Amino acid sequence: MISAAARAALADWLAAIKALDGAAEHTIDAYARDLRAFLTFMTGHHGQTQGLGALARITTADMRAFMAHERAAGLGPRSLARRLSAIKSFYRWLSEREGFEPTAVLSARAPKYLRKLPRPLSVDAAQDVLDTLETDAPEPWIAARDTAVVTLLYGCGLRISEALGLDGAAQPLGDTLRITGKGGKERLVPVIAPARDAVAAYARLCPFPITDRGPLFLGVRGRRLGARAVQRAMAQTRAQLGLPASATPHAMRHSFAT
Repeated sequence: MISAAARAALADWLAAIKALDGAAEHTIDAYARDLRAFLTFMTGHHGQTQGLGALARITTADMRAFMAHERAAGLGPRSLARRLSAIKSFYRWLSEREGFEPTAVLSARAPKYLRKLPRPLSVDAAQDVLDTLETDAPEPWIAARDTAVVTLLYGCGLRISEALGLDGAAQPLGDTLRITGKGGKERLVPVIAPARDAVAAYARLCPFPITDRGPLFLGVRGRRLGARAVQRAMAQTRAQLGLPASATPHAMRHSFAT
């Protein structure tokens, strides 16, 4: 049984990441499952309810026992790595609040697993996606917006976060885009004519003002477009076209690389 103090701490942490990070509901649910599995194991492993003091004294041996238990229960390397990531995040927050060193938890190594590259789409399939996005949306400006975003992924190799992070000052697009990517690294990205045209078409149809300092791509409430909206549009499109589940925005970007 999980102690009342541990349950309260877990609830506080989940509320904090929801408020501060804007984590989606399904992400919060996954974190909650991961931490409950960990806390339940530690209760059984030590034969008594684990209060906050006991959680602060978790050892390297405890962490190894937990990971061995999860593997024996059939949890795959990828899922175990995700679970461990959630536990470490919780412990960083808890140790700061309670004033202890979470060394044993933070030094636990996630299992290695082979990261599969997304399967690129064929040229014909990618073009079908763009054609369908261009026509299949509740409003013309939304169709133009989704097409512009995915064209930047497919035609220029932008990550979805990079495309959605563009501000209005980028429009009209020139021959290149200066993109700040992972780790704050800058790169100059060539912009092909279809991408320029797609973004210009969206900007003409967008019912909201696009300002230099505001977001280029806007959602239906006039705020910066989120990745989830683009992922939903891609999911609907691949269902219509009979494409596999691997046909995601990231796969469109990977199609550019190949």
